[in-house]
Parts: sequence; structure tokens; C-alpha cells
Amino acid sequence: MKTKSLTDLQVKIFADGADKATILEYARRPYIKGFTTNPTLMRKAGVKDYEAFALDVLQHIPDRPISFEVLADDEVEMERQAWQIAGWAENVYVKIPVTNTRGEPMYDLIHRLSADGARLNVTAVLALDHVGRVCQALRGGAPSYLSIFAGRIADTGRDPIPVMRTALEMIGDAGDTELMWASPRELLNIFQAEELGCHVITATRDILDKLPLIGKDLHEFSLETVLMFYNDAVKSGYSLQPAAEAVPVGARYAGRSRR
Repeated sequence: MKTKSLTDLQVKIFADGADKATILEYARRPYIKGFTTNPTLMRKAGVKDYEAFALDVLQHIPDRPISFEVLADDEVEMERQAWQIAGWAENVYVKIPVTNTRGEPMYDLIHRLSADGARLNVTAVLALDHVGRVCQALRGGAPSYLSIFAGRIADTGRDPIPVMRTALEMIGDAGDTELMWASPRELLNIFQAEELGCHVITATRDILDKLPLIGKDLHEFSLETVLMFYNDAVKSGYSLQPAAEAVPVGARYAGRSRR
């Protein structure tokens, strides 16, 4: 796979996180085309007031898609919350999980919301049978994203690329729906998503911070790695002093017959 430059990429990179300072930092970078977050990331970032946080961020980012997730597990309450979130701003996409915590599919809810004009990000999708049903639910509805957690598929020892490739074929009939490669694990995933033709890939800060490494000379990178190991050994004060009666390693094996 030939590595493209950042400016040549067709896949849209969405910053994934819930730290306001980081979000605003990436909002100043034109290659970040949108933003996603979820309750887990918000909890890790110390967000106390979900709605206040969202409305604050939206004041600073009025022109790019941002996804916020419903908090409920009951379908009726999910629907109410979805419309509440959708009303925050025109660029908001409402995250609806593909099932609730009891494994009950949310296809009917997804269809109702999308058909009535709510922009959705259907999340936590991993299995292809879910992909097919979600595509049916979104067909003919508002613009939407279908988020497949490719990184979590990879965590099970499975290659996510065949899943993503098949999902792209399935999503072709879903109207104004884009495939999102969610939960990537490394920078390489951006280029894999690009090669497949995925529309969007999310990336947390630990991955985005590696973007300057794109196309880096591998000999230079090798030398930097050697220097890092050496400098850390020096800074740590590590040493290996010769023992008083040390025997040279070569002498230990001299004269031994090979079997």
C-alpha cells in the first residue's frame, strides 16, 4: 500500500474525544472534518453536565458534524432524547446504539427518527447482519452515519477489512448514509479505510498525534528509536559493571563440542 499524504486523503477524519481543549485545538485544523464523542469518553474526561458540555462545544463548532449519544436504554425515552439532542444545532448527529442493553434491536426507532428528519449516527455496530438491517432502516431517510467498530472487531482476532468492504457494498443502497470506521487502533487504519473507500474514520488524540509521522523516512525513524533507548538508559542511571572474576563470554563456550 502506497502511503498518501494527509492532504491527498479522501476519507474524512473525525476527531473522537470529550476533552474541550483538545476538541477546540482540532477545530482549528482543516483536515479534521467532524467530531464524535460518547458517554464513556465524557466520563473519562470528567464531564459533569452532559447537555451543558455539548451546547458549549457547539458554540465553537457550528459548521462541522458532531455526534452526541442518547443516554436512555428504553426505546420511548431514547426517541424523546434523540429529538432533544437533534434540536441543539443543525450540525448535530444523534448517536443511536444498534441495540439496547438487552440486545433488543433499535431498527424501528432508527427508521422512525431518520424518516422524520433526524440526522443519525448508528453506533456500536460490529456484525454484518446488523449492517443490513440498519441500512434498510435508514433507506430514504435523513443524512446519516453507520459506525462499525472495526477496532473492536480486530480485538477479537478477526480481520475487520472484509467486514468493512462488505458493509460498503451493502450501504450503497441505503441512500444518504456514509460508512464510518470507528474505534481505530493505529494510524495505519486511516490508510486502510482510505484504500477501501470508507467515507469517514474516527480517531482519538493518541492516533491524531501520530499524523506528523506520515511518510517519515524509516532510517531516520530507526535512528531516533536507537537514540531514545540510549538516552533513557543514561537518564535512568542504568549500568552494567564487570564482575571482579568475570569470564569472557567467548571463553565459556571455547572447546565445547557441537552436537
